[in-house]
Amino acid sequence: MLASIRNRFQLRDSTKEAIAGYGFLLPNLIGFLLFTSLPVLASLALSFMQVDLIAYPKVFEIVGLENFRRLFSDPYFWKYCWNTVVLMLAIPFSIAGSLILALALNQRLKGVVFYRTIYFLPTICSGVAIYVLWRLIYNPDFGVLNTLIAKLGLLLHLPLEGPNWLQDEAWAKPALIMMAVWQTVGGYNMILYLAALQGVPRDLYEAAEIDGASSWQKFWAVTWPQISPTTFFIATMSIIGGFQGGFDQAYIMTGGGPNGATTTIIYYIFNNFYEWQRMGYAAAISWILFIAIFVITLIKWRAFGRTVHYY
Repeated sequence: MLASIRNRFQLRDSTKEAIAGYGFLLPNLIGFLLFTSLPVLASLALSFMQVDLIAYPKVFEIVGLENFRRLFSDPYFWKYCWNTVVLMLAIPFSIAGSLILALALNQRLKGVVFYRTIYFLPTICSGVAIYVLWRLIYNPDFGVLNTLIAKLGLLLHLPLEGPNWLQDEAWAKPALIMMAVWQTVGGYNMILYLAALQGVPRDLYEAAEIDGASSWQKFWAVTWPQISPTTFFIATMSIIGGFQGGFDQAYIMTGGGPNGATTTIIYYIFNNFYEWQRMGYAAAISWILFIAIFVITLIKWRAFGRTVHYY
């Protein structure tokens, strides 16, 4: 009898704990439903419609798959897809630079905290301020970069002249790539690598040293396998962010030009939705982008997930 009464009270206590837990989760769940789930479902419905908010009365016409058929025959869509992929070439350089910085800043050096702060500083600075600064650096007339190139030409007695970085189709994307690498190489990826490196057991390095391993052999046989989960996570998130990025830089620095050379998919969605009021078409592009990111992430997970070493 006492045991059954005790079990009944325990069940009631567990129920109370469950209710309390759901109560703590409820505000976040309501926010997710209102501000994430409903807009996502609304954009899906919008992708099958033609919407004109400028006309009077406003037009909400169901057109089925017309937006998607139009999208695949749109040459600008494919051009901006290519721009997005090219700008994502900054990702491997950024990841490699973050790892190199993390390896350097993981050493017991005097003032290492100061150096970590300096390298992380661009990440916490306002993006707008950074883009305006780099627009000045790339200025063809008085920018720092072209000035240094001209001075180098004088030293070498060569007629060196810097390009018009942001107004030349051949140089606009490389200019944005260089800026993106500078901006992200010392950011959160470096912090993640630092945390991963500090979690590598010291006895593995000691065992490798006893076997006579060189610094490169210790990195390749010990460090790299141990930090492979972090590398996999960083690469996955960077690819997702690369497909979704590029708007701020292009909007502030180039306006998507020259001749659409720096317009990305996100910028094209923005133009269709806000500038040209093609809301249904913009929603269709958004869903194609979501499907592309999902498929690429799934393929990457299937192809490289087994190569990650979990300990």
